[in-house]
Amino acid sequence: MILSDKTLKEMISNNKLIIDPLTEEQIQPASVDLRLGRNFLKVDENSIESMCLDKEIKYVEFNSNEVIIPPNSFLLATTKEYIKLPNNVTAFVEGRSSIGRMGLFIQNAGWVDPGFEGEITLELYNANRLPIKLKAGRRICQLVFALMDEEAENPYNGKYQGQKKATGSRVYLDIDK
Repeated sequence: MILSDKTLKEMISNNKLIIDPLTEEQIQPASVDLRLGRNFLKVDENSIESMCLDKEIKYVEFNSNEVIIPPNSFLLATTKEYIKLPNNVTAFVEGRSSIGRMGLFIQNAGWVDPGFEGEITLELYNANRLPIKLKAGRRICQLVFALMDEEAENPYNGKYQGQKKATGSRVYLDIDK
């Protein structure tokens, strides 16, 4: 079941759901808008010849109040907000329609597990032929929350728990390698 604005406000006021900082305008009828943070990562294309699943990827990190994403380019960014989900709620990261209409694809692998806590790393891809300029603090995506049938037996406690700033891939830490 998707959570309504009324339920979200109640959960936030009772500290069952943490979103910080948060303004009233960010709460939508069935989601919460999140804003672009100031921290970014791009793959260090000049220091590696390819990426693979079993080696750490090198990134260039930078902080800025605005960023220009060239055409057909990929960038990791972070949300301004730190979130903490209860063990019976999951969330989906969705791009805002107005931004998608500019050709900017936004996701976070699409899913936030129950029990996750941290800033959300966003995967940004400019599918347009023109550069896109983004400013920190602007609403960039939305979280849609869903109530689970019961609490997770094993809430999220993985390699991205507690992350702050844009966080690069940690796939090389997977135990199935």
